[in-house]
Amino acid sequence: MRRPEDLTPCLDEILDRVRDDDYGEPHELPVHAEADLDKFAVAVVDIDGRWWGAGDAEFHFPIQSMSKAVVYGLAIDSVGLDEVLRYIDVEPSGDAFNRISLDDSNRPANPMINAGALTAHSLVEGKDAEHRFARICETLSAMAGRELEMDEECYRQEMASNHRNLGIAHMVKALSELPDEPHDVVDGYTRQCALALSTVELARIGATLANDGIVPGTEERVLSEEATRHVLSVMLTCGMYDSAGDWVSTVGIPAKSGISGGIIGSSPGRSGLATYSPRLDKHGNSARGQAAFYQLSQELDLHALRPRHRDQ
Repeated sequence: MRRPEDLTPCLDEILDRVRDDDYGEPHELPVHAEADLDKFAVAVVDIDGRWWGAGDAEFHFPIQSMSKAVVYGLAIDSVGLDEVLRYIDVEPSGDAFNRISLDDSNRPANPMINAGALTAHSLVEGKDAEHRFARICETLSAMAGRELEMDEECYRQEMASNHRNLGIAHMVKALSELPDEPHDVVDGYTRQCALALSTVELARIGATLANDGIVPGTEERVLSEEATRHVLSVMLTCGMYDSAGDWVSTVGIPAKSGISGGIIGSSPGRSGLATYSPRLDKHGNSARGQAAFYQLSQELDLHALRPRHRDQ
């Protein structure tokens, strides 16, 4: 299928198809539980920097776990892939994202579950915790196209109830290796997850990953080709947590979800995609967002395992 020059009518139609689906509930954190459940958005940014959005595409929400993909790439560029693999495996876990567990080698199973994400955060180069967070924020901002700011209320609420992540960090420190102190890691990781952005900006981040780590429409490289390739690989196999197998078989786009209701996707060499809808399914993934991604994959022929037509 040839991609139309203007994707807006296609995106509007996709939203209309799945808008009435009211399955799922928002995350229990108050900043998400009190979100407007009618908010719904979809956006696409191609590797030339052109963008299309539909619905509430300029509405801002916390990036949450969708930041894990970029931070994993930063960890690889900071200490090298071999060193990152010494700390974090790349196998699908089949567990919920916040499961307190390590694999048989006492490593987190992959960087998309919280144990692996906390470890990846601690591996990002920085002279101290504040400098490390500043580097993460700077990179995500460059990819999004503007300087991102933290949702202070989201950060405050999560830190007030962050006992599970603190437990995970202490477990990794005790049984495996965590390069920094657990409280500093959890604090920095929580700040990372509280950065707020729009669906269009989220799609720009996806487009940067689709463009081998170069911000679309610029010559600015923010991640190496090697790091980007490994990020996309882990997104495809692990990014949707314990429903990753269903996602690969039906949607087939490297993606990462977040409890705020966002999903970021990346079609290598083509475009970044993003959706926002706060109702989540039992796996913690946006219910309407997944339905919209399935439609995008079908309409734009984006499944990673589908042969490309010559006219694309």
